[in-house]
Amino acid sequence: MNTTAAATEAKVTVATIRHWARRGVIAATKTAGRWVIDTASLARRIAIGARRTRKTIAFTVETLTAIGGSRWQRGDMDRIYFNNPAQLAGLETSHYKTGNISGAHWQGELISNSQAYKLATSIDKLWYDLADGKFHCRYGFSESREASPLEVFHAAVAGIRTAIAAL
Repeated sequence: MNTTAAATEAKVTVATIRHWARRGVIAATKTAGRWVIDTASLARRIAIGARRTRKTIAFTVETLTAIGGSRWQRGDMDRIYFNNPAQLAGLETSHYKTGNISGAHWQGELISNSQAYKLATSIDKLWYDLADGKFHCRYGFSESREASPLEVFHAAVAGIRTAIAAL
């Protein structure tokens, strides 16, 4: 079974299936650069997930700052800012001593350094507004072929949810 079919069956994203395969959570082999998922192993993983009770995620000052957010208050505004939205979304980079990107992965897949730069700069600011209880962002100046700024925003919010659930 391929990653798309496995993601549909497990009701998760393709990136999650790839992550499970890399970590050995499900039995999978890589053939010609593509993951082939063992159906029985995936079924066991789905059953394990169904048995777990869902942990409620609370977006509080304590949980948001525990995962790296910084609180900012002025007047009637009260926000938690995140300085690394691309990393929360699944961008992993390594850098030369000059600061330039030397290697990059987007949600586990190898990408070019220029695309990594575009992903990293596609969101300028990301914050959680404590007054309205919503995430907001200010988009940057670039857009990658790998993901649109809106997709990076949604992936960053999902990364924040995952990080809070892991607390």
